[in-house]
Amino acid sequence: MSDILERLRAETREAHERIERDLAWEARVATLGGYRALLARFRGFHVVIEPALAAVLADDAFFDPRRRLAHLDADLRVLGFGETAIRELPPAAITLPRDRAEAFGALYVLEGSTLGGQVIAKHIGRQLGLTAEGGCRYYAAHGRETGTMWKAFRLRLAEEARDGDPDAIVTFATRTFEAMRSWLCAAPVPLLDGGGEGPVAKVSQRG
Repeated sequence: MSDILERLRAETREAHERIERDLAWEARVATLGGYRALLARFRGFHVVIEPALAAVLADDAFFDPRRRLAHLDADLRVLGFGETAIRELPPAAITLPRDRAEAFGALYVLEGSTLGGQVIAKHIGRQLGLTAEGGCRYYAAHGRETGTMWKAFRLRLAEEARDGDPDAIVTFATRTFEAMRSWLCAAPVPLLDGGGEGPVAKVSQRG
């Protein structure tokens, strides 16, 4: 394990535990309405952070396969959202990364969430009968390539920490955990075309 990964796991532990504590994901995805609201809330986060990450990193080959906004939109369509309803979902008001170090701090949180997402996708499949091709693309994330993608990210993370500002990486990872917790635990998002409402999510289970 790289020094930066050890630091991130240790120094973001409290922020990570707070979001895990405050989000009861199993209860939330027990109903289709709760699950729809979960995805709606997550879209609000990804719709603002992904363009910021893309602009800072300026590395489409690395970042584009890690985008998940399109997955959220596809799931929401399966769950009954029209294009207008998707576009009108509220965006998160969060501090965005300004440089590569901050971008990799945010990516540590987002990429780490794909690991726990594999467990959640299976649970949602059993609970709601959804699949990666039909309503659970976001949580399925990189599918069978999730482990490989995580290993590749860890290598890039170690390079960025070695050549850049590891303190800024750790600081922004903590900030991202807190931003997600604040956004996902905020007042419920009313679903524009019917259905349940409420924030929800499991953020990550890093292996």
